[in-house]
Amino acid sequence: MNAVTAPESRSLGAHACNAAAGRSWRAALRLAYERRGERTVLAERAHVGPLVVQRPLYPEGHAVCHTILVHPPAGIASGDSLSVDVDVRAGAHALLTTPGAGKWYRSAGARGGQTQRIAVAAGAVCEWLPQESLVFDGAFGDLVTEVSLSGDACFIGAEMLCFGRTGSGERFTRGELAMRTRIVRDGRPLWLERGRVGGGSALLAAGIGLQGEPVSGSLLAASPLVNVELLKAWREIAPTHGTGGVTLLPGLLVARYLGPACEPGREWFARLWAAVRPTVAGRPMQTPRIWNT
Repeated sequence: MNAVTAPESRSLGAHACNAAAGRSWRAALRLAYERRGERTVLAERAHVGPLVVQRPLYPEGHAVCHTILVHPPAGIASGDSLSVDVDVRAGAHALLTTPGAGKWYRSAGARGGQTQRIAVAAGAVCEWLPQESLVFDGAFGDLVTEVSLSGDACFIGAEMLCFGRTGSGERFTRGELAMRTRIVRDGRPLWLERGRVGGGSALLAAGIGLQGEPVSGSLLAASPLVNVELLKAWREIAPTHGTGGVTLLPGLLVARYLGPACEPGREWFARLWAAVRPTVAGRPMQTPRIWNT
């Protein structure tokens, strides 16, 4: 690997805990992307604990750096704390995803937490597209996403949650997942959202809640280039199963999904992504290869 493509990689320290001793994981990952000529490179990466990235991938040419975030424990257990900080610098284009579904495991009492902070500079694009998360019955956790955009920066982000392991007939009867999402551009809020889903709560079946469906998802496209024409294009695309709705706010397109399973939600989000990406990111959709394995 030459000097242009080799990122600076270092450890932030030893594991703060030892799973073998029955204690919680404390894991952190920091990534920085830069534009060098016609290429986006993973210029810096630093980590602590079992949260790492595989080598940068370039399935659609040098301009876009695809990165796969890997957490070997495969989920968040009682008391675990994960944090991801992403810095996409001027003119760079990064796409981040995961190798499979994440998991929020049943808690022994302590809350787990995951925080992701994403900064996108002017002229840069960040696509944050993790695969779905499975929230086990009895899980207690906090999920926080904070996105800071500068100038004409573009952010496309997705989050899909399945409450209960529906494949085995499990429902979310106890536990809690609290969620907070904040997107700002040049310090001014574009999107502020807080949610709290309690196991067995009335919200799971309520018409203003999950309407009895176990899967809930959001797709957000933040760009000065979103417009009514893109809204119309999204409204012409319907999920094959479940229900979906789309909304245009100043500088932000929002899609919401409720359904019986993750697969139709993922497929719908992919079609929406394909419709919006050429306009806001200047490129046709390129499905990450890991999604097909």
